[in-house]
Amino acid sequence: MPLADLQGAVRQAVVGGPIVDSLRPLLVGGRRPEARLAIHARHYETSLVKTIAGRFPATVWLMGSEFVVAAAREFVHTHPPQAPCLAEYGAAFPAFAAARPGAERAPYLREFAELEWHLGQVARAVAHPALGPERLAGIDPGVLAHSAAALQPGVRYQSVAWPVDRLMALFLSGTAPDRLAFDPERVDLELRGARGEFHMTRLAPGDWAFRAGAAAGLSLGTAAERALDVDPAFDPGAGLLALVREGLLVALDGGGVDRRGEPADLS
Repeated sequence: MPLADLQGAVRQAVVGGPIVDSLRPLLVGGRRPEARLAIHARHYETSLVKTIAGRFPATVWLMGSEFVVAAAREFVHTHPPQAPCLAEYGAAFPAFAAARPGAERAPYLREFAELEWHLGQVARAVAHPALGPERLAGIDPGVLAHSAAALQPGVRYQSVAWPVDRLMALFLSGTAPDRLAFDPERVDLELRGARGEFHMTRLAPGDWAFRAGAAAGLSLGTAAERALDVDPAFDPGAGLLALVREGLLVALDGGGVDRRGEPADLS
């Protein structure tokens, strides 16, 4: 059997698929070689289920460990890791869990679990040196409008239909009210973090549209246009200055501006 086929067959058996017939003759030694292979399959499942449950403790708090563990057990077999770094494993779990039976009792489950995932990601980030206002002073506004911004790696933007940040705050505080009025409400969130810390902030719709657009790689001008579509009173200049003052802008690129925020040599 070619090595690639052998590796694929072993992977299939470990991840949870059936043992292909061509692999059985290679399982030798002892009376039950297939049972020894099953040990690796159980270790695969157990370790990854533990990883998922440990990555979503707030979701466990919300839905119960039985629901999350059952969802995680199915998830690790249908969505095995695609990269060697397990820090990136689990991004698809919120949508997966929200589609399972029992999730209908919490229609905000996906957004809540996605919020938890984003907070975990930003908390692991390392902040980069930010651009100061003096870096922007000499740039022509027309050039600046065509430039794309690079924001801090520990920032995410999430727009949700439920106030899941309130639920997260309850989890983090370790308290629970006797009764919680929880109704649909659009909330635009900025999630920031670095080196183990994170913060959740609600933004006005125009500010969120501008920052989310910039974070997605849109030019500053296009991001401002989207913000103005949402809120005609949005001030693009003030919005950009706020990014700078808060230390979120780390680089500019394109439109004749180099990544240090200085006019590029276009000669």
